[in-house]
Amino acid sequence: MGETLQILETRRSCRAYKPELIEDEKLQAIIKAGTYAATGMGRQSPIIIAVTNKEMRDRLSKMNAAIMGANSDPFYGAPELLIVLANKSIPTYLYDGSLVMGNLMNAAADLGVSSCWIHRAKEEFESPEGKEILKSLGIEGDYEGIGHVILGYAASPVQAPAPRKNDYVYIIK
Repeated sequence: MGETLQILETRRSCRAYKPELIEDEKLQAIIKAGTYAATGMGRQSPIIIAVTNKEMRDRLSKMNAAIMGANSDPFYGAPELLIVLANKSIPTYLYDGSLVMGNLMNAAADLGVSSCWIHRAKEEFESPEGKEILKSLGIEGDYEGIGHVILGYAASPVQAPAPRKNDYVYIIK
């Protein structure tokens, strides 16, 4: 089996992280993989925001938890994250952003970095506080939050994959 297929079959979402940051070379490689995701007509509608600053990470965690109606850390202690947003003026923006998310998570797995897709980025960046964060970064335009990819090293081994359901695939010959 090829290495790519092995990564696709073994990557799992992680929900418990060690506190240390991942190496910058690995972070840059993961980000680069995200920029090579397929996008509708090659328009590259998504953008990626890398958050390694603990204060900003904690601020986003608090915003996300409030949307969820929880007091816990929705980022499961992951020390850093990548936020994917996509330009809503592009008809394929949601699909484009989702493909970026997949590339980020699969690249992380290939480099021995654990990850998990965390939702509620849409609500975060539609809020006044989220819009203020984007403005402070110089990000202008009609962007929608697609998701967060939390990153770090797993605090414990991830679980084995669940068996694939029987009616997952239908083949027409």
